[in-house]
Amino acid sequence: MNRELKIPNHVAIILDGNGRWATERGLKRSKGHDAGFKNLKTLSDYILTCGVKILSVFAFSTENFKRSKEEVDYLMNLFVTGFKKERNYFVERNIKVIFSGRKVNLRKDVVKAMNELEKITKDGTKGILNICLNYGGQSEIVDAVNNIILDGVKEVDEETFSKYLYQELPPIDLMIRTSGELRISNFMLWQLAYAELYFSNTYFPDFDEKEFDKALVEYTKRDRRFGGIKK
Repeated sequence: MNRELKIPNHVAIILDGNGRWATERGLKRSKGHDAGFKNLKTLSDYILTCGVKILSVFAFSTENFKRSKEEVDYLMNLFVTGFKKERNYFVERNIKVIFSGRKVNLRKDVVKAMNELEKITKDGTKGILNICLNYGGQSEIVDAVNNIILDGVKEVDEETFSKYLYQELPPIDLMIRTSGELRISNFMLWQLAYAELYFSNTYFPDFDEKEFDKALVEYTKRDRRFGGIKK
């Protein structure tokens, strides 16, 4: 990789197109989810090795529960088996895994697998993989407001509000969405305030290291401004 590329501190990816990737190959949608999970494992390691400190990924939204029971059940089973199977992978690569989202409505075995993965990787120092599961940007803001009310906080500024989000993370610098869709789909609305947006036509299972490098090249070209002030 070109060393002159600007490396964002916090990258977010909407993992889109797994089902269409499978359908176009005459496969069941579940095979696309398998391929997407496999790609996430290797791609996250590559991205964090590049110098990115935090990678947030949209794995399952609150709205995804509206999908067929068969597909939702498959995804939940994939999360359980995948999180258990790949524990050592993330430990060996020194990656800290955390989760953002509501645990309400998630199966107990899914929550258990999430908690165990967080615990075993808590000392990782290369970078953070923030998996957004049963997540919605509006829900995160509502939950933050309700917790602020419960704590009896009378006055709130941006810094205080940020502490009540699911995870206390820095703002997103670069948001990538795969599959050609041009939406942010209720993803990390607070954290995306000044993020650069990059949309790729590539389905996520095929969004490999070379595709990510293309996003970095584009990010490097951007003239980032915050309220009209260049930083």
